[in-house]
Amino acid sequence: MVIIKKLEKIEFDFLTDMLYESIHIAENKPNKEDLISSPHIKKYHEGWGRKGDTALIALNTNNQAVGAVWYRLFDEFNKGYGYVDSNTPELGIAVTKEVREMGVGTLLMKKIIHQAISEGYKSISLSVDPENSNAVHLYKKLGFKEYGVSGTSITMVYRVFEQ
Repeated sequence: MVIIKKLEKIEFDFLTDMLYESIHIAENKPNKEDLISSPHIKKYHEGWGRKGDTALIALNTNNQAVGAVWYRLFDEFNKGYGYVDSNTPELGIAVTKEVREMGVGTLLMKKIIHQAISEGYKSISLSVDPENSNAVHLYKKLGFKEYGVSGTSITMVYRVFEQ
């Protein structure tokens, strides 16, 4: 059994761990500190807690964090990889190796979609490597549609009114 709750400030390090895990690099992945402090990635966590920042974490029965999902707003001057517009938060998700393919990612995604709707968002976006077929399959199953391509990634969007 897994419990989903809002991220607390003392759990921020776990969020950055999950941000690192969420970056799909098949070979020669840089270490965590180098990768998440790079200019194109640090925008996803730097100054966390600003308006529009939302994160949920999954805890196992031993109260250990096993996954996180989060979103953040970007604007046309500071776009994320899955940028659609300044009113569409871009989300990220990762789960620990121990709970992959056990439904934790699906549960986190359903909860963050519900959270976004309750906060009044009409859409949410994400960026995914097309080679990460398990993730692409999950996002499509949940109602995300392909929106475009940014670099080597697919941008996908979930629109509330289409569901």
